[in-house]
Amino acid sequence: MQYSEGRLGRIFTLRLEDGERLPDVLEDFAREQGLKGALVFYLGGAQHGSRVVVGPEAGRKKVVPLIHVLQGIQEVLAVGTIFPNAEGQPVMHLHAASGREGGATVGCTRAGVEVWLVGEVVILEILDTSGQRRKDPETGFELLQFT
Repeated sequence: MQYSEGRLGRIFTLRLEDGERLPDVLEDFAREQGLKGALVFYLGGAQHGSRVVVGPEAGRKKVVPLIHVLQGIQEVLAVGTIFPNAEGQPVMHLHAASGREGGATVGCTRAGVEVWLVGEVVILEILDTSGQRRKDPETGFELLQFT
């Protein structure tokens, strides 16, 4: 286990608009606000055709993501983090549970989730943390690391 202690900074509440895309819109916001670490909550909808990563095909050596395309408008609840990569750019890791008519999907929003009508977001800034996403040579993922 690795860890870093931080403290609570600013708290942002956002209303995302119809068609805005996760994770892009929140990474752009983090860049504009100079966020170096944050906890993110999302509550809202996803448009038909949004895409989530629902797991790797198999194994850990060569990770091939499985992409699931959402059918119909979906209700969404998500939680994630924002930390900078090696170049200092904010990268969000946001997992979402979405559903429609009793069916549910859980996955990472990295593949692109488009907001349907409205998305409400709360961002809690984490100050004084050493978290940084660094590329893992085995998986190719930018994994959270602490110094």
